[in-house]
Amino acid sequence: MIDTSGNVLFPIFIKLHEIQTLIVGGGYVGLEKLEAVLRNSPEANVLLVGKEILQEKIYELEKEHPNLTVLERPYHRRYLKGKDLVICATDSRQLHEKIKTQCKRRHLLCNVADTPDLCDFYLSSVVKKGDLKIAISSNGKSPTLTKRFRQYFEESLPESVQDILDNLENIRDQLKGDFEYKVNQLNEVTNSWLEKKKKD
Repeated sequence: MIDTSGNVLFPIFIKLHEIQTLIVGGGYVGLEKLEAVLRNSPEANVLLVGKEILQEKIYELEKEHPNLTVLERPYHRRYLKGKDLVICATDSRQLHEKIKTQCKRRHLLCNVADTPDLCDFYLSSVVKKGDLKIAISSNGKSPTLTKRFRQYFEESLPESVQDILDNLENIRDQLKGDFEYKVNQLNEVTNSWLEKKKKD
């Protein structure tokens, strides 16, 4: 029997610099979503469209990020052309429902801020230390709790985590043998590191 209880979302990490993203909304929420995208993927290709660009920082970000384009004009379905991902961040549910319908027809994944029932995917709280990135989801139930977990991990993870990752990459590159052998060897190395941390 298939277990469908709890969080059944499939976590993925997307190369936003290789696809096209549309953000609709030029207010505080639009800025928040834009900052989340650029914080995680500074070279992301983003078009932000807003009837009014109410947050001056959006224009500041446009100057800092050459792959970001900002348009102060009402949303139109033509802005979906060539896009792969859409994030709705206005204060109009009616507009969001319209965009969601248009996205579905085009097989585009759509996120609607603070409206789980209209989302194809959720934006997670993210912990980042060097190359290590951890995404945390509450299945859309409590962004506040996921932020608390993010803070906990940010404080708990050692600053040396990048050195650990670099060392593991070097070890992996030097290992001879098939895939299963390499996995077993890396499991032993990381297990010994975890055991040492428990004792510390």
